[in-house]
Amino acid sequence: MEEKKILDTCNGLQHIGIPSDDLEKTCAFYVGLGFEKIYETVIHGHQHVAFLRFGDLTLECYEGACAGRAGAIDHIAINCTDVEAAYALAKEKGYTIVSDGIEELPFWENGVRFFIIEGPNAVRVELNQYL
Repeated sequence: MEEKKILDTCNGLQHIGIPSDDLEKTCAFYVGLGFEKIYETVIHGHQHVAFLRFGDLTLECYEGACAGRAGAIDHIAINCTDVEAAYALAKEKGYTIVSDGIEELPFWENGVRFFIIEGPNAVRVELNQYL
């Protein structure tokens, strides 16, 4: 019997999270390159977030503390089709879960549910399901 893997519950890259110390300037840079701003919101009453897309590549740009340093990509997000199953497998396999369990945000039409694991070199991988 083949061992189950977390990515068996997923179907591809969803987005890359990039922190920004000036969201307007960051968005203008990527729009100037040819990205289209497809969604913008404010979460937690103060944090501005914008999603930009070019082809199949989506960037989540947001105001963040680690902005302005080389290599400051905060996370990569995998598009998850069953976040509950992925979370159960992550726990079973002993991955380091750095989110507060499965979390929710009011992004897109119906929101998202996600959790984040941390890999080597403090790279964060978000398993994110559109609702």
